[in-house]
Amino acid sequence: MKISTEIGSAAKLIGEERAVQYVAEAGFDAWDLSMFAMCKYDKGRQMLSENSHPFASDNYLSFVRKLKQIGLDNGIVCNQSHAPFPTSCPEIRSYFKRAIECTAEAGGQICIIHPDNNKSAQENAEMYNELLPFAKEHGVKIATENMWNWNDEKDESSFAACSTSESFIEHIDIVNDDFLVACLDLGHAEMRGSGSGAVNMIHALGNRLQALHIHDNDKWHDSHQLPFSMSIDFEAVVKALRDINYQGYFTLEADRYLQMFSEENISAGLINMAVCARKLADMFENK
Repeated sequence: MKISTEIGSAAKLIGEERAVQYVAEAGFDAWDLSMFAMCKYDKGRQMLSENSHPFASDNYLSFVRKLKQIGLDNGIVCNQSHAPFPTSCPEIRSYFKRAIECTAEAGGQICIIHPDNNKSAQENAEMYNELLPFAKEHGVKIATENMWNWNDEKDESSFAACSTSESFIEHIDIVNDDFLVACLDLGHAEMRGSGSGAVNMIHALGNRLQALHIHDNDKWHDSHQLPFSMSIDFEAVVKALRDINYQGYFTLEADRYLQMFSEENISAGLINMAVCARKLADMFENK
């Protein structure tokens, strides 16, 4: 079992180039190409702001090519990627093909593209069906992900696209294409109020499940913390992954954990993450 982690949180401190290098030095087998910096989203105005990041420039492919080479020079590959969000913003949706193109250039196999939280499976299928021919041309699968909304009155998460096993399966099966798969966010699945629970969702998804976002939480909030540090039962999660013969990578998305570190000690944070990811991989191999 191979282990990976997103590079977006590290890149905020040290840039994408050093992030890929540090992820390799920490002991990961692969890196997840986080492309959130492709779009600078203004939540208040619900639109994009001016952006000078290389992902948003005309030279985005050469930038990704450089990241891929840094990874290869340090013995790791890109296994998957994450497109910018929220999908509800039309301007962000216009960057999804660029995200797929970057994924292919980096060598990634899967590009995670969020569904629109508040759209039906049929409505989200229209978006995925529009993108799939382009994804196939580039040899990249698209993964949809289980989302959540927040109910202020109940102080807990509430239903959103793919947040239950039934909704997740409907989103994938209505498209009925091998190039649309599932990325299960374990933390989202365990949030109080909306998720079906990670174990239930793993069993329900079966071979549709081809990517993971792994992190821990208090089974209430979307904490994105280090595995084994909070309340998720990873023994049960790993057993369920074994039950379905999961074939993908173990990819961490513990970005809020990494936010506790500074540029000077970020290597220590990444090493801690790699140790936890390797523990999960060993649990999977030894079950």
